[in-house]
Amino acid sequence: MRPSFQPLLAVFASLTLVGACIAIPEGSGIPTPITQQDEAGADSFVNVEASGPADASYETPVADPHAVIGIDPPHGPFSGGQHAVVRGAGFASSARVWLGNVEVPAADVVAADPTRIQISVPAGAPGDVDVRVQNGNDQSTSRTLPAGYSYDAFYADPSSAPTSGGTIIQLMGMHTGWVDGTTVTIGESPCEDLQVKSAEQIQCKVPAHMAGSVAITAQVPGQSPIVVYDAFTYADSDNGFKGGLSGAALSGALRVGAFNAYTGDPIAAATVIAGDSLGTALVQQTNASGITVFQDSGLSGKRSVTIAKKCYGPTTFVDVPVDTVTAYLTPVISPDCGADAGDVPPTGGSGYEPSYIQGELVWRNGVEFKPGVWTNVPVPASADERRAAYVFTPAGDPTYAFQLPDASQASTPEHAGVLGSTFSLTTSAGNQTLYALAGIENRKLNPPVFTAYAFGMIQGVSTLPGQTTTDVYIDMDKSLDQALTLSATPPAPGPRGPDRLIASVAVQLGNVGYALFPNGRKIVPLASTGPISIVGLPGLDGPLSGASFVSSVSAVTGPSQGVPKSIVGKYLSTDATLGVHIDGFVQVPVLATPAAAEPFDGQHLSVQYAPGGANVDVTVARIDGGGGLQEWLIVAPSGKTDLELPDLTSTGGALAPGPVSISVYGGHVDDNGFDYGTLLYRHTDTRGWTAYSYDVFHTYY
Repeated sequence: MRPSFQPLLAVFASLTLVGACIAIPEGSGIPTPITQQDEAGADSFVNVEASGPADASYETPVADPHAVIGIDPPHGPFSGGQHAVVRGAGFASSARVWLGNVEVPAADVVAADPTRIQISVPAGAPGDVDVRVQNGNDQSTSRTLPAGYSYDAFYADPSSAPTSGGTIIQLMGMHTGWVDGTTVTIGESPCEDLQVKSAEQIQCKVPAHMAGSVAITAQVPGQSPIVVYDAFTYADSDNGFKGGLSGAALSGALRVGAFNAYTGDPIAAATVIAGDSLGTALVQQTNASGITVFQDSGLSGKRSVTIAKKCYGPTTFVDVPVDTVTAYLTPVISPDCGADAGDVPPTGGSGYEPSYIQGELVWRNGVEFKPGVWTNVPVPASADERRAAYVFTPAGDPTYAFQLPDASQASTPEHAGVLGSTFSLTTSAGNQTLYALAGIENRKLNPPVFTAYAFGMIQGVSTLPGQTTTDVYIDMDKSLDQALTLSATPPAPGPRGPDRLIASVAVQLGNVGYALFPNGRKIVPLASTGPISIVGLPGLDGPLSGASFVSSVSAVTGPSQGVPKSIVGKYLSTDATLGVHIDGFVQVPVLATPAAAEPFDGQHLSVQYAPGGANVDVTVARIDGGGGLQEWLIVAPSGKTDLELPDLTSTGGALAPGPVSISVYGGHVDDNGFDYGTLLYRHTDTRGWTAYSYDVFHTYY
């Protein structure tokens, strides 16, 4: 009996239809479909369909039991690290994969079944490379897809941003030869404020665009453009890269832009005040594009800039040393301000369209293409316990406490897939890194207890708004058997606190965020001088090669872990056997003006810090009024503690009379010094600080 080739016939038929429906421009850099690359194979297949069999021997087309028919996605950055799936036939669990002359490390290869192999793409030079697959050392199974994968000549960092635009990105190229005059287009719009940093680096600000992925085109004058498809993803998120201070030293001209913090739309007729006092300042209003430009010989050195408008929270940048200010004002979410603030939705933002990921957690100890056993997770000790695993996206702050997901999100040994236990995850669009923890949980306890024993991670998973990414396999091969010992020199306590320390350890996953662990935090009294041991951490090898432990210590007040507090984070280390000593706390701020029980006059703030500790690179005051609907953001540079502010009553943007709370932050950005003239919005909150302190003061306006 002859074997049936109908499944393989269907595969090639579907590929032929796809090739017929998709028009691929010349020079696009997208690999040619396999049906066009192998004309002999395509012709023989067409003849079978068109002519029909001449005799019984033609009922079965000539077919190879081993084949490589495609890779998805078919291109990616030269830096590598992208998740991709190789598709074909005849793959074994021992399958090896090459891109060009580079073999993908075995740890980065997961053969899902005879037709699919997941890989992490290695780095490579820009251009097309062959994709080759071979089962173990059996050269007879080696098959090649010519020019199956294309390495892009450049990539964007970050590669995703809010739909409102305004995010500053870096284009990192290889052999790109960029020069002054090079243009960059994202989607169909130019990337703004473009600066050619070098022949292989460009900085620019992305335009607004609807949610989804777009191409980036870079063109050197007199040369053909370089196009990278799906190079950038727009999604409704806030990465903290937009807005702030930029440009050359302030000298006679000052450009100020005002935009809606929720939508990115320009704010017309906003009052811009260049100066400390309204009586002596330069005052103008923004145009329909949200822009105003001051021209005055007195604009030199430093000048405070305040932007205000009715139904928006005002913003003040104190002592601006550069010629460009880009401000994002928060709308006041009130029925009284619907028309003035552009009908802000009651949720406080634009619609959100999530992305979805489906895959499996893999233990590589089973029979070929069968689920493995959770050998690195112990057997439950009682009926109240169960084996469970959860998949996470990296946290934005290493000091965050681990949060156990809802029980319904658990992946268990009973959720059997092809190679392991199935999982699904809702996330945002972009280039995602995922990590998973597997262990023993007891939901009968209050609060529930989850002890993790195994860890897995995957990088470069591409997701799009409203779409599902499938075939994502996470190896659960790392045991959480490491411990790190911390000690700290805490800040001096004041009359209100702090009185206790919270020590925490996370793992930094490149520049995408941090992996948090159930046993990653411990609380001790402030006066405690002994070492603090954090257990249940992974070794930094395999998928975590190049990662770092991030140690943090927070000095907090009371059992609620409230203010005043001072936090030191992002102490990096790579060896768990070496202890980490943490100092460099920022001293807790004290509000001198207005003094206790005195009102805030809207024009004067004074902040004091005790001597010692880390340098305060940025002082940030957030004044909340109007029942919490309004916020005045005030940002001041290092050494500036006595602040004079303009009276905003005549602008319509003043705080409403009544109770106000003044949150004062002292932020330390960088041990190597911080240039206030390059301040971004992320430098105005905890995301952009390596150490900070803050306290909250209550008064009235």
